[in-house]
Amino acid sequence: MEITDEPLFVVDADKASIGLSTKDLWAHRELLYFLTWRDVKVRYKQTLLGAAWALLQPLLLMLIFTFVFGRIVGVKSEGVPYPLFAFAGLLPWMFFANAVTNSGNSLIGNTNLIKKVYFPRMIIPAAAVAAGLVELGIGFLLLIVLMFYYGVGLHFSLLLLPLLIVLVTLLAIGVGMWMSALNVKYRDVRYALPFLIQVWLFASPVIYPVPERWRWLLALNPMTGIVQGFRAAFFGRPFDSGTLALSAVITLLILVYATLTFSRMERSFADVI
Repeated sequence: MEITDEPLFVVDADKASIGLSTKDLWAHRELLYFLTWRDVKVRYKQTLLGAAWALLQPLLLMLIFTFVFGRIVGVKSEGVPYPLFAFAGLLPWMFFANAVTNSGNSLIGNTNLIKKVYFPRMIIPAAAVAAGLVELGIGFLLLIVLMFYYGVGLHFSLLLLPLLIVLVTLLAIGVGMWMSALNVKYRDVRYALPFLIQVWLFASPVIYPVPERWRWLLALNPMTGIVQGFRAAFFGRPFDSGTLALSAVITLLILVYATLTFSRMERSFADVI
């Protein structure tokens, strides 16, 4: 029997395309579910309060922002109690911020998995984002309780929330996937990302309403339309369809660019990670 050094199978990456990436993700959907559930369990493993942190973090931030911006600064809250105004903005923002941070560091945290097993690497940052949906759901329940406490009723506009959740999830996947790919090659991303997230917070109308004179500039931030959309859905306000449509377009562009960039850099992950 002749023995050769040639491998029996050669795994070669095809040319990157969004269609193939989507097909691969669907084919490995069980792995996506497993990694998502693993991230959910690991996130609160060996913690004293467990999943209660999903309630405490936005609640404490709401209290701090209410005291500083609502009481001291006197920021207007568009006719609703400022705690509700702040919490409705913090809800999508904290999901986005945590999802991008966890997704951006996800490849570095799964080095052994990447080196040993072949699967679409895009699943790793996508799973990190999907795990945050559990915290988002818990935050929704707390916001509903606060709305009843302040005497704010529910509206039929809440039916549009699933579309807004899909939009903010796609934006988080796009940004997180892009950051995770850059983080493999440039480890500076790990240190720069928290600072960028903080700057992005104050560039988004999370703790203040959109000033009329700066509306055109803030509309270029995709989180502006998303945060405004969440508040409109919860409080029964008219949707700013123009800003929301622009946010959707920018989100799609970011997602397409991140997918192409990730697919191009994916071939060298195992060598440089």
